[in-house]
Amino acid sequence: MAGRGRRRARRHRREAAGPLRAPRRRLRPPAGSGELGAGAGRGGGSRPCSPRPSSASPRGPGAPHLKDAGTAPSGGTSPSLERPEGSAAGVAHAPAEARPGPARPGGWRRRAGCWRRPGRGGRRRCGSVSGGRCSTAEPPRSEAPTSFVPDEYWQSLEVAHRMVFNYGYLTWEWASGLRGYSYPLIFASIYKTLQLLAKDDVQLLIWVPRLAQAVLAAFADVKLYSLVRHLENAETAKCVYFCQLCSWFTWYSCTRTLTNTMETLLTMFALSYYPIKGSKMGSSCKYLALVALAIVIRPTAVIPWIPLVFTHFMQEQRKADLILHNCIPVGLVTVGTSLIIDRVFFGKWVLVQLNFVKFNVLQNLGTFYGSHPWHWYFTQGLPVILGTHLPFFIHGCVLAPKRYRIFLLAVIWTVLVYSMLSHKEFRFIYPVLPFCMVFCGYSLKHLKSWKKSAASFLLLSNLLPALYTGLIHQRGSLDVMSHVQQLCNNSYQSQAFVFFMMPCHSTPFYSHVHCPLKMRFLQCPPDLTGNESYIDEADLFYSNPLGWLNKEFYKDTLLPSHLIFFSVLEQEISSFLVLRGYEKTATVFHTHVPQGRVGSHIYVYRKKTEMNHT
Repeated sequence: MAGRGRRRARRHRREAAGPLRAPRRRLRPPAGSGELGAGAGRGGGSRPCSPRPSSASPRGPGAPHLKDAGTAPSGGTSPSLERPEGSAAGVAHAPAEARPGPARPGGWRRRAGCWRRPGRGGRRRCGSVSGGRCSTAEPPRSEAPTSFVPDEYWQSLEVAHRMVFNYGYLTWEWASGLRGYSYPLIFASIYKTLQLLAKDDVQLLIWVPRLAQAVLAAFADVKLYSLVRHLENAETAKCVYFCQLCSWFTWYSCTRTLTNTMETLLTMFALSYYPIKGSKMGSSCKYLALVALAIVIRPTAVIPWIPLVFTHFMQEQRKADLILHNCIPVGLVTVGTSLIIDRVFFGKWVLVQLNFVKFNVLQNLGTFYGSHPWHWYFTQGLPVILGTHLPFFIHGCVLAPKRYRIFLLAVIWTVLVYSMLSHKEFRFIYPVLPFCMVFCGYSLKHLKSWKKSAASFLLLSNLLPALYTGLIHQRGSLDVMSHVQQLCNNSYQSQAFVFFMMPCHSTPFYSHVHCPLKMRFLQCPPDLTGNESYIDEADLFYSNPLGWLNKEFYKDTLLPSHLIFFSVLEQEISSFLVLRGYEKTATVFHTHVPQGRVGSHIYVYRKKTEMNHT
């Protein structure tokens, strides 16, 4: 009886503990149960990944060897990995896994079929337990909302990733000395900090630079508010600030890692110190230093400041002091710093700003990437980025005091100069948008009884395009990288080979993968030799996709394990996909407005014969 009473008491205690009571032991799940290993797929289960040892060599046939650094053909610079003889340009290779526990860039090492980082509490990257092997988990959620232009990755984050982690891809501009390392150095500092803190997870590498840009944008907006408050009053400043915050193009661009974004933010900071009549914040040294920094980052930043600096010089009483004590010292310090930074990373003395002007202005080779009529900025460019602010801008130009004419002159001058260049983009005139917001806010303030209605109209009319372009339009380029990331969590990562059959630079690269996969994309560097019959690799591919694929991958051993391309290409290469044994594994939405080579969706295909065990 006493024994039965004790058992009854123990049973009551267990029932009272409920679900909070931990089980005494945990059984191993059966093969194929799909339970995630530790750290799998960004938030996997708590069970450690312990696959059965395999006698098969982890290294695939013909795997490349680690090397110091190499330069790919067509002006592109590959990661610090050797390209095997016979492979094509634009391929970045993963290091080989010759034996258990090899090191790879970023500090990862193989242990029991899973990637670990020493000194990180046994942190692992592995997938679900299936048949005794680590396999990929479900793709994580998208890293970032939408994509604007390739330069927000390829000219900043990708370069910074190579600077810190010693692998990445440098485009032809870097081989030609057209881009400087000053701007990527900002993100390289962020990456290095994360690396030292052992927090260089791919999601942090993607989001922290954007958050840094967002913080700078917020400070720049506050500076614009402070400037107008000192020039006018708090009410006008609030209207300007409201117009700036309502702008759909500001929402779309201010957090992107583009040189144009940093150019715009530095322009706003410099504008707050510009000695315009009535301003109590004017400082020649401060605004000239910020302008010089903007020019170092993007040489075209000098364009909107030419009329402003010239006006300041003409109004200055002590012109010699302005030149000797401000312009010359600031110019020498900023140019000298830029030269030293580029000397360190290029390995030779390079005046990037001069090369940039030669290519884009004197030689006008930017037309290789498209050209527009001279009036494009007046008829499409400026009206589009202003949106529904356009009538307020025109009204504000009529009402604004005479001292603001210099801002209007800067806008007109900038648009005129850019109109003389054949290659045109919306982002090029982004730096004049804050000037326009001053006039828009002045207009809104003087609407009096219509002010609330006008403010509601501005907010609602900009909210829809801001949300659509920021969350939906062209999001596939980033979403598809989640699927590529999963190959890093795979024990057969050394055998993976991803080929992006898309218009060149359609997606980010190693900065959004953060593991040295073998990857390739279609290249499109311009011809710098004057060859009129030159055709880049991307154009050759799209002229006859099926024939190009059959010629390029004439042997099965050369075939990529994964193909990524836009939906418009699927029907044309369907016979190649079927014959070579590829199956569709993912469909990713990209845009509602497909055009030309860009489709509405992005497809991910996997080769069944090589990857079916994953």
